[in-house]
Amino acid sequence: MTDTATPKSGNIGDAVVRKEDAKLVTGQTTWTDNIAFPGMLYMSVLRSPMAHARINSVDVSSALEQPGVLGAFSGADLADEWAGPMPCAWPITDEMVHPDHWPIAVDEVRYVGDAVAVVVARDRFAAADALEHIMVDYEPLDAVVDMEAALEDGAALVHADKGTNTTYVFNLSNGDVDGAFDGAHTVVKRRFINQRLIPTAIEPRAVVVAPIAAAGEFTMYTATQIPHILRLMLALTTGVSESKLRVVAPDVGGAFGSKLNVYAEELMALVLAKRLGRPIKWTETRSEGYQTTIHGRDQIQEVEAAVDEDGRLRGLRVKLLADMGAYLQLLTPSIPILGALMYPAIYKMDAYSFECTGVFTNKTPTDAYRGAGRPEATYATERIMDEVAVELGMDPMEFRRRNWITHEEFPFETIAGLTYDSGHYEAATDKAMQLFDYEGLRAEQQRRRESGDRHQLGIGISTYTEACGVGPSRVLGSLGNAAGGWESATIRMLPSGKVEVVTGVSPHGQGHETTFSQIVADTLGVPFEDVEILHGDTKVAPQGLDTYGSRSLAVGGVAVYKAAHRMLDKLKTAAAHMLEVSVDDVEFADGKFRVRGSPDTAKGIGDVVLGVFAAHDLPDGYEPSLSAEFTFDPENLSFPHGTHLCAVEVDTETGMPRIREYVAVDDVGNVVNPQIVDGQVHGGLAQGIAQALYEEAVYDDAGNLTTGSLVDYYVPGAPDLPHYVTDRTVTPATSNPLGVKGVGEAGTIGSTPAVVNAVLDAVRHLGVTHIEMPCSPERVWRALQQGAATRDEIAPEGAEGGQHP
Repeated sequence: MTDTATPKSGNIGDAVVRKEDAKLVTGQTTWTDNIAFPGMLYMSVLRSPMAHARINSVDVSSALEQPGVLGAFSGADLADEWAGPMPCAWPITDEMVHPDHWPIAVDEVRYVGDAVAVVVARDRFAAADALEHIMVDYEPLDAVVDMEAALEDGAALVHADKGTNTTYVFNLSNGDVDGAFDGAHTVVKRRFINQRLIPTAIEPRAVVVAPIAAAGEFTMYTATQIPHILRLMLALTTGVSESKLRVVAPDVGGAFGSKLNVYAEELMALVLAKRLGRPIKWTETRSEGYQTTIHGRDQIQEVEAAVDEDGRLRGLRVKLLADMGAYLQLLTPSIPILGALMYPAIYKMDAYSFECTGVFTNKTPTDAYRGAGRPEATYATERIMDEVAVELGMDPMEFRRRNWITHEEFPFETIAGLTYDSGHYEAATDKAMQLFDYEGLRAEQQRRRESGDRHQLGIGISTYTEACGVGPSRVLGSLGNAAGGWESATIRMLPSGKVEVVTGVSPHGQGHETTFSQIVADTLGVPFEDVEILHGDTKVAPQGLDTYGSRSLAVGGVAVYKAAHRMLDKLKTAAAHMLEVSVDDVEFADGKFRVRGSPDTAKGIGDVVLGVFAAHDLPDGYEPSLSAEFTFDPENLSFPHGTHLCAVEVDTETGMPRIREYVAVDDVGNVVNPQIVDGQVHGGLAQGIAQALYEEAVYDDAGNLTTGSLVDYYVPGAPDLPHYVTDRTVTPATSNPLGVKGVGEAGTIGSTPAVVNAVLDAVRHLGVTHIEMPCSPERVWRALQQGAATRDEIAPEGAEGGQHP
């Protein structure tokens, strides 16, 4: 456990205006697609129109004859460029089936959008037009797009040489699971579909590779979350020395996990720049991105809960099918496993078991999408909590209260093996219920039911927690991750007294420059404006493990904080020498080193910095350096939590759901900048609500993505979203000195089950017991019709609940 600093007045804790926004809102940004070099060429990729087919031949000769075309290559043409297949960094089991994944298909295509050939031309239009002149002889093969069908005997195999569509089977169990269920008063089982989603960042993916051919050096500019990890993976995949590679993440316009990957187009651009000795650029179209950028979620969840008659939770069983898509991308197999430890959520129980089967299908690969396994877990748990409450005839909040960990019980080791360091679920819930007027809305709901109002009111609850701040290297290693979870920071004092901060994490909209500047300004006692944050360039910031999993502040920010304190320690020695006192007699506050007991005898930090720079009069052996580094590896994950309450009105004639009230009270530990936290929560809520009500990636039986554009894939806009009431409680994390947790994914994780629980609560008395996500008006209307027809039948399709042994 770490001593936690109480936030000081001043920068930390203030809603300081984001310093990075001026250039973002005035068009002075550097998106990857804005970058241009003399002699730059443009790359375009021919993609498979078939979900599964054998490639008999690829003829690029006609494309080479087109105006402006300088090169056209099939997968076979570039096969010798690869030192290894595309990486998957997180094998889940020793037996995991891991087929080779090449940037351009050679013998077989396995999803619509799989790369087949690539053209390089003087402009992007010539490159795109030339694709039409490439002749590909496909031999169609049977495709499988349904996970359960893929596991049946005789199913078409995505990778025939592997003899199976099963990637892995992962098991986790603790406690006497059979005993918990055999002795239970009530067992409730439900089946949930956590639908496939498509990340939609404002900025599409793009990459530019600029070679210095004579030196064998390459600089890659790419819209990525992970410049450091990408550089290593580029080296391993192409054989180019890591020391000859520089990766720059310029301004990145959103990612949500979709840019936490190594993509085929980045590899193609690098090898083509190497082969042609010219800068290469590629920018995806939106439709192209929907086919080839990773997708998220896509799980079938079977969940069983066992309870005593008084509502005490005895045990939980979870059985998942997780769709990997056609290949394993960087983290694909790990995503459902990241949720494995979170199904018990904030609840105490005697036993827990988890089984996940990873399944190959002929679809776009899945991977990390905002929350990455934890939204799926929270959805299933918070849905089953409501279902059990219904079976017991108990208020769903009261059922949760009877089972959650109380604040006196922290630190608490969960049945899944995690140690929650801090939390106060009662406080967050009390505040949320007060803001929401829970009792008042329940009374209104009852009045509407009794009057047969056309618009019925539903109330949804989600009392979530999550694990973030990735992460302790030892924990990641124990779970099979090839990488660690540390983060690096360097503080450089400039002779003028200004400060440069080099961090290994890089933002894609979060506000790192503001937040980290607040931390450094308070620690060093310098003006906020005097701090510059450098990031996103492996030449400028050579050490780092990048941005994902709500780790930037809880890991990267703590590294910055500790590096700043290391700098203070270093300057303190010089200050003592200048003040002609012992180091032990010097104290630092408000930007000045003072002699203890003689506060007027002082040196400003700028004077000390200038003295060290000049090095005319320093202690013997003192190194005249103005740089301090720190690499922080956390001892534990962090565990934000919160209570989200949602009131939904459902038009029982049209099925249209409308969110009327939404209250989110989150506890993310100490807050550095409340405005940035609010922004993160608002954005997260939008994406969680989007899954509940709007978004779904749909494939037809042949493996065609039928929601392949923004016309068909319903990303909600501001008019589709409600006004949010957000607030916070604060229980500082004890695993880091700032007491911070993480907020990037909290809103998404907490909101989806709150909304779906509310929709169901509105119409459950009309015989509706289940609605799949997204809860579109059509689905709600159909559920109402089915409910009317089977009003007296309680059990939904796929439900086996309400059993009383």
